[in-house]
Amino acid sequence: MLRTHTCGELRLEQVGLRVTLCGWVQKIRNKGSLVWIDLRDRYGITQLILEEQVTAPEILAQVQKLGREYVIQAEGVVVERSAKNPHLLTGDIEIEVKRLTVLNTAKTPPFLIEAETDGGEELRMEYRYLDLRRPPLQKNLLFRQLVTQYTRAYLERHHFVDVETPLLIKSTPGGARDFVVPSRLHLQQFYALPQSPQVFKQLLMVAGLDRYYQIAKCFRDEDFRADRQPEFTQIDCELSFVTQEDILPFFESFMKYLFEATMQVKLDKFPCMTYAEAMQKYGSDKPDLRFGMPIVEITHLVRNSDFSLFNQAKLVAGICVTGCGDYTRKQLDALAEFVKSHSLATSGLVYVKYLLDGSFSSSVNKFYDEAQLALWAKAMQAVPGDLLLILAGEVEPTQTALGTLRLKLRDELALVSKDQFSPLWVVDFPLLEWDRTTQRYVAKHHPFTSPKQEDIPLLTTAPELVRANAYDLVINGVEVGGGSIRIHERSLQEQVFKVLGFSAEEIKEKFGFLTDAFEYGAPPHGGIAFGFDRLCAILGGEDSIRPFIAFPKNNAGRDMMMKAPSTISEQQIKELGISL
Repeated sequence: MLRTHTCGELRLEQVGLRVTLCGWVQKIRNKGSLVWIDLRDRYGITQLILEEQVTAPEILAQVQKLGREYVIQAEGVVVERSAKNPHLLTGDIEIEVKRLTVLNTAKTPPFLIEAETDGGEELRMEYRYLDLRRPPLQKNLLFRQLVTQYTRAYLERHHFVDVETPLLIKSTPGGARDFVVPSRLHLQQFYALPQSPQVFKQLLMVAGLDRYYQIAKCFRDEDFRADRQPEFTQIDCELSFVTQEDILPFFESFMKYLFEATMQVKLDKFPCMTYAEAMQKYGSDKPDLRFGMPIVEITHLVRNSDFSLFNQAKLVAGICVTGCGDYTRKQLDALAEFVKSHSLATSGLVYVKYLLDGSFSSSVNKFYDEAQLALWAKAMQAVPGDLLLILAGEVEPTQTALGTLRLKLRDELALVSKDQFSPLWVVDFPLLEWDRTTQRYVAKHHPFTSPKQEDIPLLTTAPELVRANAYDLVINGVEVGGGSIRIHERSLQEQVFKVLGFSAEEIKEKFGFLTDAFEYGAPPHGGIAFGFDRLCAILGGEDSIRPFIAFPKNNAGRDMMMKAPSTISEQQIKELGISL
């Protein structure tokens, strides 16, 4: 070993000990007769001291050539510091240098390698290996490892078997787009990278493994969003001989365990809410329950007026913003523009100010008198000083618009803090949804989700009304995990495939391996997958998942460091039999 100790472990108890440290030069403070060097490694910072009357002249000469991020080896004696630093674990000691070796020089980095850096995110992603030297990033990766360790310990204690599933699989329709991989040995044929290990974990249940888990890498060729990665990690789980009533409490306990083990936070029992209720009250299937401001329908209160917008709308609903009855016209116009610019609703934003003197001021004063406005305020549980914001239109778009507006106000008014946690289960999702582009039904989750037993007859008469035996875990408005009880009978699986528009030939070609397996004694089974990157971000108190991924892609899905995706050589293209 080139070192006897790390830069984070020496204390007063080691005073007088001769040690050798290795690391990167964080700072150099040269006072002429005294030189201090902060030496950094993953474990911390130790101060080196070189003194004109004590340190050999050749070592002092070496120091004059050092720069930030030089890699050095320093041998010396541990001494007590005269001016201690209470902010460092090693702040009571320093190393009186007796020998110094430069292990490697370094160019001046493009940004500060410190907790608070001056580099923008794109620049830091380009030099990710430098960014990862910063303590916050290293802390995040170590935290991610800790969550991994606790996850494995918990699941294996409950008899889950860690099974690695293939990364080169068959492309199957449904869900997001696949990343495809051309085969050189089988020209004009392609593998796909898995969007999840879904079919494999179901087959493992058919195989009798009973309980499976995997911390799995997954790939989805989706349109780019601010905080979504084309490759991501999930905690993937499947169990045999279970119902939804078995799965929810088990994984609720698992989540409570992770929060307490990693953050010393004790969570209460998770409430359970249907999809319909979540949309009706919060305009989202992943509601943030850390604050109020529920959506309230007032359709029945606004009819029979000359205001055609409200008369024609299928839904008129609003939210009550506590204490914002003094919003200015400029602030209200900004909210209206937000609704308009985000194409959130077909109608404009209607506002009602409930003034402190008990009167009302609204954008629809000419259509509704104060008595009518008072009924709206009562329905929305408003008090003087509050602001009512109302939208009208088709049911689901109006709910979604109000839900998005609700979240904007949450952030503008700083209604929540990062140390608040409000988990809940959302259940009873629609099994299917109508895709206007393809003019066919698509699976809300995936085509292997079982319908509610009592809704199975509706598959042939009213597919849009069928509820799925599915569930999502939501924390602070973020979908952390999702799963379902699976179909395990061939006849039902084929029936669902047919509702999704697959012909008998397509079913056999795309999914024959799975439906065949169901004929060999497939047990009832179900499971769940947790977004591991999102979970780490929530546990670690960050808004973004990128700080918990060693080498993330940017918002456009590009690797700024490796410059990927990139072109390949003509020879590779020729070998793969691809025509460009």
